[in-house]
Amino acid sequence: MNGERLTALKAGSSGTVVAIDGGVWLVKRLEALGIRPGVQITKKSAQLLRGPVTIIVGHSQVAIGHGMAKRILLQGTNR
Repeated sequence: MNGERLTALKAGSSGTVVAIDGGVWLVKRLEALGIRPGVQITKKSAQLLRGPVTIIVGHSQVAIGHGMAKRILLQGTNR
């Protein structure tokens, strides 16, 4: 799959979701949070040592686990 993983971005960077590298449960969980292919998200912050990642989706701020964040692939990232 092409794209840069959300966990690789620096805080303040943004990009468009191109794919979610996971199973049906993960895809449905992220869709419930508004994270789906075609949506632009901005990485607000991340904790050290694989802690939660805070992102901005639309007008909402969401915290997701590191494991979920590393499965979100972005394109057109603004570093």
